[in-house]
Amino acid sequence: MKQPLTLADVQKFENMEFLAKQLVEGFITGLHQSPYHGFSVEFSEHRLYNSGESTRHIDWKVFARTDKLFVKRYEEETNLRCHLLLDVSPSMYYPTDTHGKIKFSILCAAAIATLLRKQRDAVGLVTFADTIQLQTPVRSTASHLHTLLMLLQQQLEATPTRSGTEVPGVIHQIAQQIPKRSLVIIFSDMLGRNEDIDTTFSALQHLKHQKHEVLIFHVMDRKTEEDFEFAERPYIFVDVETGQELKLQPSQVRDNYKASVENYKRELALKCGQYKIDFVPVDISEPFDKVLYSYLVKRAKVR
Repeated sequence: MKQPLTLADVQKFENMEFLAKQLVEGFITGLHQSPYHGFSVEFSEHRLYNSGESTRHIDWKVFARTDKLFVKRYEEETNLRCHLLLDVSPSMYYPTDTHGKIKFSILCAAAIATLLRKQRDAVGLVTFADTIQLQTPVRSTASHLHTLLMLLQQQLEATPTRSGTEVPGVIHQIAQQIPKRSLVIIFSDMLGRNEDIDTTFSALQHLKHQKHEVLIFHVMDRKTEEDFEFAERPYIFVDVETGQELKLQPSQVRDNYKASVENYKRELALKCGQYKIDFVPVDISEPFDKVLYSYLVKRAKVR
């Protein structure tokens, strides 16, 4: 049974900080450190005065002590721009009786959007399968947050249409569209028709090359999708994205299947570490708020 998305589910995160670990560029004064330096907000350091430049920011007190000309250097504070990328391919609606993976992702995305809005940060939503299906502006207003929550609610209630997943293509497209340093959060099971993991990480590297911070919530149903825990009887397994059917007993493939999934996840985690991408493995049997809270606490400790 589908549960409605309620504000009570997401408002508990309003008072938690979600500061970007990287320098970010935004559009209004806020909480986050900018990669650019101006002369308007917070003192950072001194640098030697260069002959011919304006004397406006010379620190005359330092000159009186040292007899040398130093200029005050400042850091702007700027809002975070966050892009939430939500995989809405059919495999994300598994298990079909609970829609567990998409439900977790939507609740988590809604909580993060609410949290960022509380910090006056800007957030936008992208939904995708084999192509981008929906893309909102990136804004920080209360009305925009309301729109995002409504869109997420509609997505939770939607009936998935048969399609594949094209994570690399979508990421490349988003990387080309985002003009400023941002936080890009991806919710996906990373189970696409493209089995070449290097292709996926080439796309993620595109984002990193653009100086974006990237976070992946890898959403899986551990019991069945990783441990392959099915009763020992004949099943017809159906690929929800292609319709392909396979009749077998779980014991016939369990060991090989588990080894393949374990290797895939290990490689995902390894490559994310190499590219300095936050990788959060998710088991949807755990409450979304527990998973998100644990990640936010961990993130705060490593800032």
